[in-house]
Amino acid sequence: MQDTSFAIHPGNEQASNSNQYYDIGALLDYEKTDLFHFRCKRGWVSLSFYADDIVRITMKPLSKPTLESSFALIKASQDVHTICEAHDQYLLIKAAGLHLKINKNPFRISAYDPLGRLLVAEGERGMAFTQKQEIICFKEMDAADHFYGFGEKTGFLDKRGENMTMWNTDVFAPHNPETDALYESIPYFMTIRNGFAHGIFFDNTYRSVFDLKSSQTRYSFGAEGGELDYYILAGPTPKDVITQYTTLTGRMDIPPKWALGYHQSRYSYKNEQEVRELVRNFKNKEIPVDAIYLDIHYMDGYRVFTFDYDRFPHAHSLIQELKAEGINIVPIVDPGVKQDAEYPIYQEGVRENHFCKYLDGNIYVGEVWPGISAFPDFSNTNVRKWWGQKQKFYTDMGIEGIWNDMNEPAVFNETKTMDLSVIHENDGNPKTHRELHNIYGLLMGEATYTGLKEQLSGKRPFVLTRAGYAGVQRYAAVWTGDNRSFWEHMQMAIPMCMNLGLSGVPFTGPDVGGFAHDTTGELLTRWTQLGTFTPYFRNHSNLGTVAQEPWAFGEEVEMITKKYIDLRYKWLPHLYTLFREAHQTGLPVMRPLVLEYPNDPHTSNLSDQFLIGENVLIAPITRPSTYHRVVYLPEGTWYDYWTDTKFAGGKHIMVSAPLDTLPIFVKEGAIIPEAPAKLSTKVPDEQIMIHLYPSQQQSEYILYEDDGSTFSYQNNQYLERKITCHHDENQVEINIEDIYTGYSPSWKSMIVHVHGVDTMKTIYVNGQEVKGSYLKDKQIFTFELNQ
Repeated sequence: MQDTSFAIHPGNEQASNSNQYYDIGALLDYEKTDLFHFRCKRGWVSLSFYADDIVRITMKPLSKPTLESSFALIKASQDVHTICEAHDQYLLIKAAGLHLKINKNPFRISAYDPLGRLLVAEGERGMAFTQKQEIICFKEMDAADHFYGFGEKTGFLDKRGENMTMWNTDVFAPHNPETDALYESIPYFMTIRNGFAHGIFFDNTYRSVFDLKSSQTRYSFGAEGGELDYYILAGPTPKDVITQYTTLTGRMDIPPKWALGYHQSRYSYKNEQEVRELVRNFKNKEIPVDAIYLDIHYMDGYRVFTFDYDRFPHAHSLIQELKAEGINIVPIVDPGVKQDAEYPIYQEGVRENHFCKYLDGNIYVGEVWPGISAFPDFSNTNVRKWWGQKQKFYTDMGIEGIWNDMNEPAVFNETKTMDLSVIHENDGNPKTHRELHNIYGLLMGEATYTGLKEQLSGKRPFVLTRAGYAGVQRYAAVWTGDNRSFWEHMQMAIPMCMNLGLSGVPFTGPDVGGFAHDTTGELLTRWTQLGTFTPYFRNHSNLGTVAQEPWAFGEEVEMITKKYIDLRYKWLPHLYTLFREAHQTGLPVMRPLVLEYPNDPHTSNLSDQFLIGENVLIAPITRPSTYHRVVYLPEGTWYDYWTDTKFAGGKHIMVSAPLDTLPIFVKEGAIIPEAPAKLSTKVPDEQIMIHLYPSQQQSEYILYEDDGSTFSYQNNQYLERKITCHHDENQVEINIEDIYTGYSPSWKSMIVHVHGVDTMKTIYVNGQEVKGSYLKDKQIFTFELNQ
């Protein structure tokens, strides 16, 4: 073609400026209305406060920002009192919790706390864009900075030195530390520097990149399009940052108790007979279980909102019978709707204009499990409502939980998703799939959760999702996708779940035992021990792999896995109380040690142990044929949960961990409730145990309880029981009082175990001496209190 006009096509030029970044330039002028607008040489910047300690900064090249927000944001900007001081070279904008210094030439923003501590700063480079309208923001990086969050990412806990992409992607190939884009995109992170923390939430739904790798003195975040729209969260503690972030993006409702129990899944339990045999084994072996999952084989030709009546001829009665035994059925529901003119869901979607389309009006179709399929346009409110109403197919059968999969959305083609030029109507504000791809799973989650909630007559729904965006915690639990039965994947699950928790998603966990590949009895045992303390606890495996139910590897593995599944149910009162805290504050249930000990350098990248709440430390074994491990104990005194042996903190110790032992340590000062083991959460607790580890400083715990099933807790129908404890040389003083009594628990008595009583100290409860028994070898004093 060199003898045609193509020879002078401009695309043949060797050099191109398309990837050159243009700085926003100098400040030209500004105005203050309900927010600040800054006109710069090459664009506009808007600045608004969402709280005294949260500021939103939005840049748009060449014109004023629209100030549109994504579906992630639930909080409106506030009328925050600010003072603006004009100086020759800069402006100073002060709110009660955050100060901003704005250099005029070039336009640069630096954020400080009220004491003058620098949070984020722009130096040689600041906000910029390319000719293609890609946008980017550069920030200076301190040598002491450690970075956490970023949602679902492989690798270690601290993400310094990483380059991460936000683009929801179906990844079946083995995950490894360099696998970048996975199923969830949460463009938020927390920086911890010298014990203080601040955060940034970059609310842009395009494909975005966080570069913490290219420079040791600067990092950046940017996106392929849209506005540069981000929030600075002032901290100053890591917990403050999470609370600030979830103030913007929302917090989870308290899940139903059954969702916190043990769940069993496989791709697939293919028919009713297999499900009944599975349940019979759980019952005969007295292994607790609260949910059985049905993967795609339960459907008629993989059509959503159907059952295959050859495989499941009595689906309704099966579901009802299992519910009566305390077991919930959770079916998978994908977004792809089979293109079938005789299929009512497809008919409705076409007639009522519910499917994603090209600009010319043609419905987009792509291949997924049912074959060629159409995809609901969840950006439209009426489509989400339609999809929500369709959940009635399941709720009418007694189903209370749904598993959303393939909702990146995944399509069987080279790009793994929909054509990026597909148009989402977005309630009259059309956007391309290139812009809204990352929130497709979040919107589907909202449709599913809201629909279930409307259909369940006051009961709490459970939704599990593979894909999501910031704010996904409002609607669903998140599992880490198609992992493998590799020891390395078990190791990787720990920092993945911890960073999801730091990203506002408390309800998360991996497939226990690994999904693909063949697990082993040892790996299943160790992974079950870890799963006992991950917020979401499900065993799931792939077609063609060896069975990995608790009894699949003989008596020893069955005995140990049963021990730890039982332990999960014993710990439910504590876990449930922590989920209530997550609902109130956004704080995770499963926590990296750096969250509680940000000043301890040993915790900054500690990726193979974690905390449950503030003061229970879990140190799983994550390597084969390993029966000892090093555990780091932070400051304080720690008890071995199994033996009550005391250890001084602030150091590493070597601990023994035979196959039946998960190293667990409880910090002095802790108060931990436990319940008797039971076969499902449906069984009421007749008694509750309180474990006290008194210290000389008074410790406090507020035990929370409600009906575990409905939203009545939102109408003040719950119990809060405050327990305080401390000791001196001669006595232990315990106070127990109900501070809110809107609910009467099933248990009528409390067994109290006081640990670390080295002599027969006098025990006082609410000022009265109590009598009990003393276990000398473990130094535990036990007594009973009636309700």
